[in-house]
Amino acid sequence: MTKPIGPLCNLDCKYCFYLEKENLYPQTSDWRMPDDVLESYIRQYIEAQNAEVISFAWQGGEPTLLGVDYFRKVVELEKRYANGKRIKNAFQTNGILLDDRWGEFLAENRFLVGLSIDGPEELHDRYRVDKGGQPTFARVMRGLGYLKKHGVEFNTLTVVERHNSQHPLEVYRFLKEVGSGFLQFIPIVERVATRSGADGLILISPASTQPAKVSTWSVEPRQYGKFLCAIFDEWIRHDVGRVYVQLFDVALETWLGLKASLCVFRETCGSAMAMEHNGDLYSCDHFVYRENKLGNIMEKPLESLVRSAQQVKFGLNKRDTLPRYCRECDVRFACHGECPKHRFIRTPDGEEGLNYLCAGYKLFFHHIDPYMRFMAGELLEHRPPANVMAWIREQEKAQQLPGRNDPCPCGSGLKYKKCCGHSV
Repeated sequence: MTKPIGPLCNLDCKYCFYLEKENLYPQTSDWRMPDDVLESYIRQYIEAQNAEVISFAWQGGEPTLLGVDYFRKVVELEKRYANGKRIKNAFQTNGILLDDRWGEFLAENRFLVGLSIDGPEELHDRYRVDKGGQPTFARVMRGLGYLKKHGVEFNTLTVVERHNSQHPLEVYRFLKEVGSGFLQFIPIVERVATRSGADGLILISPASTQPAKVSTWSVEPRQYGKFLCAIFDEWIRHDVGRVYVQLFDVALETWLGLKASLCVFRETCGSAMAMEHNGDLYSCDHFVYRENKLGNIMEKPLESLVRSAQQVKFGLNKRDTLPRYCRECDVRFACHGECPKHRFIRTPDGEEGLNYLCAGYKLFFHHIDPYMRFMAGELLEHRPPANVMAWIREQEKAQQLPGRNDPCPCGSGLKYKKCCGHSV
């Protein structure tokens, strides 16, 4: 994830974990990635990958603050160094600054846009406010209108926090109504230190020994599981093959025995690094702390930083520090302890390193198991997994009891209440 404007943003979302990363660069006044760093990064990133398709992910902060012309320069550099490879760009935005000019550029260059929106107006505006504390929903919807007008491919990213997690179907149905066919649900979990550390950060890493408590906006574990289950139950009955929910797709991969395409559910991690505006590379977007800095691409080659012993160890630690409670879990294959950022509670037998969201994930993965088994079976037989919707209707119809005065299904000619339904 490339941060060409670092953590700088035009919003002041109350739950944002990245805004305070400004404290890591106290001397910075211009957050724009310099031209020499940008060119070196694009060149190194393309050269380091032996693949036909190279994918860039531009995030922030808020990348639209850089303006359209900056990203025209990005596209020109990508073409200059492509060397026959195909380039894809993903672009995460809050949507506030989108207009016709942005819409034309994004469509022309086939950017995939991720739009941050947390549900209908009341839910979205609870935390997603601007620097003056004013709501942003109307402006986000205006930005979405420009994406639709110009035919820009987009998906939605919804932060699941303590409040909107209580309204799963309201959130899901709203996102469908506004035209999102690709949905990401990201749980927010942060620990707030009683005082900032030497680096000026309040939201601390799981390894920190500072006194801290879970933030008031963090989603509660079982409620996150209930949130996912409620949306899944509606999706599995009506929307399979029409609406794509990232977490459900990734779960199906694991039920098929495949490697999860989402890093948080892989056995090891370390392939989702974050690069700051000045070329500093960190182990992960969720681990932008001084101890997780790998180096700077203007001082050491990007490829050597990616393959460094420090980064390899970071990736393997996810597997190697998994508590026994997790190693013996029946849904480990689907979870693998999820993101190391969330591993800061103890197991029932007192071992450290259990994921804060464990209870929610166990609830969810056990709930979806029969449906995932069916869809995996359909795929293995080269049939569409959407067949699960008809299968569910058949199962529910078979389990439905007739009314008391209906003819008994056994064929006796008696009413159900006088025949097989008598004992019921």
